Amino acid sequence: MPRSRPPLPLVAAYAAVYLVWGSSFAVTKFMVHTLPPLLAGGVRFVVAGLLMVGFATLRGAAIPRAALEWRHVALMALFHVVLSAGVNIFAMPHVASNQSALLNATAALWIPLLGALGRDPHPLTARVSAGLAIGFVGTGFLLWPHGGFSLANFGWQLLVVGACFSWAIGTRYFRLVHTTTPIIMFFALEMLVGGLALSAAGLAAGEAPRWHPDGPSVAALGFLTLFSSCLTYTAFGYLMSHTTPAQLSTYAYVNPAIAALVGWLVLGERMSPTQMVGMAVVLAGVVLVSLPDGRSSPARDAELAEPPG
Repeated sequence: MPRSRPPLPLVAAYAAVYLVWGSSFAVTKFMVHTLPPLLAGGVRFVVAGLLMVGFATLRGAAIPRAALEWRHVALMALFHVVLSAGVNIFAMPHVASNQSALLNATAALWIPLLGALGRDPHPLTARVSAGLAIGFVGTGFLLWPHGGFSLANFGWQLLVVGACFSWAIGTRYFRLVHTTTPIIMFFALEMLVGGLALSAAGLAAGEAPRWHPDGPSVAALGFLTLFSSCLTYTAFGYLMSHTTPAQLSTYAYVNPAIAALVGWLVLGERMSPTQMVGMAVVLAGVVLVSLPDGRSSPARDAELAEPPG
């Protein structure tokens, strides 16, 4: 019998997660060209959060009232929006978009490593352990810039790696808690609270006088708000309910490859031979870590979205 084709909504959701998130790193580069990063990130997530709250409400989801639910939202906003997405945006003027995307792939390495620690640990298999070792070796190659080692560049690169670690902490926290808030509403409130915090940080840092929008930066901000945040988070929530964690985790190595291609085609970014080796090694490690091992958890345990560009 011929194999049945995947339903169109599933194909569209994967296309959004792969293509939109994969290109978001290069688009962020356009956004921060004339817009200050913290304020731009804050506006992006505040607007996206408000739109998503409206969308979730129309679908019947209620805004939580319990203090515990808001604590979960606030902590996830801190780890996923402020310390992960916000730090990535803050570092983007100083790091090539393709390198930022590849360094963000290390989130898929930190998550299982943290998952083996603490309460309700998920022991590492030999294959996952090998994948982690390979992936972190590849990260070391990626940290070696095209023009040779530079302490200043190294600091910004480490900041991106730290943002990925924050994403992994947030993901681990989400797996260990029980929230009664529907996932789309939770994502919306996470973006809204995180966006407000980033906006406050930008104003405190004196970024307001540096807000000089032009056509490309405004278009980039609109793309990131409507497509990278609203559309793709909705698609990701759909995939969480209709695919396995192993299938969903493929974004962890597909997106960086797309980001590297877009950075080369649109921004003319190049990678040194050492970084090219690092890219291959990191992606090989991520593939090993992401392969199914027969112990798949529910969809809730899938890695939550891209740190995103």
